[in-house]
Amino acid sequence: MKAVRSSLGIVAMVLGSMLFPIAGTAGAAPGGAGFPVTVKAANGSVTIAKRPTAIVSLSATATEMLYAIGAGSQVKAVDKYSNYPKGTPMTSLDGYSVNAEAIAKYHPDLIVVAYDPPALAAQLAKLKIPVIYDPAAANLAVAYHQYLGLGAATGHLLGAQREVAHLRTVVTSIVKATPRPPAGTTYYYELDPTYYSVTSGTFMGQLLGLLGLHSIADKAGVNSNGGYPQLTAEFILQANPTYIFLADHGCCKATPATVAARPGWSALSAVANHRIVTLSDDIASRWGPRIVILLQEVANELKRQQG
Repeated sequence: MKAVRSSLGIVAMVLGSMLFPIAGTAGAAPGGAGFPVTVKAANGSVTIAKRPTAIVSLSATATEMLYAIGAGSQVKAVDKYSNYPKGTPMTSLDGYSVNAEAIAKYHPDLIVVAYDPPALAAQLAKLKIPVIYDPAAANLAVAYHQYLGLGAATGHLLGAQREVAHLRTVVTSIVKATPRPPAGTTYYYELDPTYYSVTSGTFMGQLLGLLGLHSIADKAGVNSNGGYPQLTAEFILQANPTYIFLADHGCCKATPATVAARPGWSALSAVANHRIVTLSDDIASRWGPRIVILLQEVANELKRQQG
């Protein structure tokens, strides 16, 4: 289950299709430069009194978003998983095991988290520092709204709007340029070697759905483990997916060769027809600016198979 945790955070805590728009912004200037500003996050309305200059990000996705919208210079410390873009101020902080004292030494004026354990709010409340809780996005719309919230909170609303517009354009372009696969085209998306997967209703499932693909995990129960059911080898063999997407190459060394070597798997359509795609664990586990890279990789495979 460890790999599942690294794949999409605590997926069971995804907040459905809720949107987290910007609330009333007192004195907000064009581009979000005016403060104080209030944004609505998963933890409610958060007011930031002045433009933050020492942001601590305990979310690898939020870190990527902050840099993408132009707030990178305001980021003072990030958690140990925030390895992108190059040069982020990585620390030993762990977003899954928050220590208020460890955070306080960086003297932050804004904290962004993606995981909200019961004790977190109480710990961070002692610091009297604004905290934005942006959990794993349920869909692209939620991801886009997280961008806008971070943009307003950091004084980079215009940068956030531009990034969202760019992502929308690229996603639309990829989808339009990719031929639709035959009806009934399915995939098995592997989060870890114990066969945890994603259904079509999850963030990743919806992203792949834009290309006309459907997850075999849907038949295992859409609500099972929040849309991330643990399948069995027998279930996968019987479902015989058209494609296999490996999101556990970095953590667990999964490759087309290791998959083909599994008992009985060489007979799978995806294996026999060389339709196994190895994805970057990091990109596959985040809902930030690099989602278009993953979408393009899958689109390229669809084009290759239908070319």
